[in-house]
Amino acid sequence: MSDTQAWGFTDDRGAELGAARVPQRVVAYARAGAALFDLGVTPVAVYGSGHDGAALDPAKAGGLGAAGVPYLGPGRSLDEAVLEELRPEVIVDVTYDGKSPYALDEAVAGRLGVPLVVLSVGDEPALPAVLGRFAALGRSLGAEPAGGVPDAELDAAEAALRGVAARSGLTVLALSGAGPEQVHLARPEAWPELARLVGLGVRLLDPGPGPGANWLTADRSVATGLRPDLVLFDAREHATPPCGFPAGVRLVPWSPEIPPSAVACARFFRVLTEALAT
Repeated sequence: MSDTQAWGFTDDRGAELGAARVPQRVVAYARAGAALFDLGVTPVAVYGSGHDGAALDPAKAGGLGAAGVPYLGPGRSLDEAVLEELRPEVIVDVTYDGKSPYALDEAVAGRLGVPLVVLSVGDEPALPAVLGRFAALGRSLGAEPAGGVPDAELDAAEAALRGVAARSGLTVLALSGAGPEQVHLARPEAWPELARLVGLGVRLLDPGPGPGANWLTADRSVATGLRPDLVLFDAREHATPPCGFPAGVRLVPWSPEIPPSAVACARFFRVLTEALAT
């Protein structure tokens, strides 16, 4: 795609965005930037969320770290002068409520006069649609068509996982450590990738009724009382490592902010398949 063409894209807020030419200089929230990198669009820089510190979290980074993509720190406190020096032509963030960007104040993009693309990663839409929207954005930004290879890779990973899940019958609990005494227990239907696992036959445990749309926050005894065979634990740097489970429980890292790309999801599904098959 030529960068002299006019560019337009409607994001998941319904915002119709445009520019006189296809943006070449992309700044993105780390999770979104990692997905775009998988799709063939390398950001000039990425930023983090309020959970993040001064260094890029490997659980969100995908291939960004190895590619040397600069990290600007948390989006809500980034230095706007530094961002302006990067001469961004588009900024890409995510949303969980379909309305507000998650990691960056929308006013920042407004002050810079830069289009802000916001794509949904919440429980609506389902995972295939989430991946499709990021792929569509990548194509609009000039990503070279991948010839269907990433989608074929994901299809193969899903088929393998479906087969192993049907044979193993193991129960799986997804959680995020919240200190020495508490955990956030994931509600599977609230996370597109977890809901997809359920659709593939993985026996994900629901923590049950209580407050919280995405998580049920509870004592660690509640998590152990669910007696999972396998635990998907939040591998992000701010989360507390899992503890207190019997020795036979299998522990598998999971990022609640997995890059929304077919490549990243296929990788995660293969890891889980291997763990279920062991």
